Amino acid sequence: MSLDNTTAYLLLGGNLGNRVQNLKDAIAFLAQDAGEIIAQSAVYETAAWGKTDQPAFLNQAVAIETQLTALELLEKALNIEEKLGRIRLEKWGERLIDIDLILFGEEIINIESKLNIPHPYMQDRKFVMKPLAEIAPNVIHPILKKTIFELNCNILDDLNVIKIH
Repeated sequence: MSLDNTTAYLLLGGNLGNRVQNLKDAIAFLAQDAGEIIAQSAVYETAAWGKTDQPAFLNQAVAIETQLTALELLEKALNIEEKLGRIRLEKWGERLIDIDLILFGEEIINIESKLNIPHPYMQDRKFVMKPLAEIAPNVIHPILKKTIFELNCNILDDLNVIKIH
């Protein structure tokens, strides 16, 4: 563990089971296992992206202050997914819960097939950017050097992302 806190941004999502409760449970586990939740967006509903023949997703962005490294936080997130019943059957498939590490401070991390920070597709996906812009509009993307607000305003993704609560 590092001694300093880092603000990390995660996107939670799911399209199976009690979707709202799954998000709440994931946030509770993150607060218990990984650090202090300092912000959370509203919950948004979006049609499935990538593999579209499945139920709509709920997504929520959270900011966490953590003393964990990015890899340790990723490991905690994967463990929480497992605790909540996540089974990985196919890429972009249906899931009870998904916890993606989007940003980790100002770090740029590329560990082949394990962890890429910032998330390589975040700026292309409205279901990531809309909730993220709600809680981190002035955060600067460490590679693109634009704020989350700017990136969200210029996104080409045409999926309908609807705030539900």
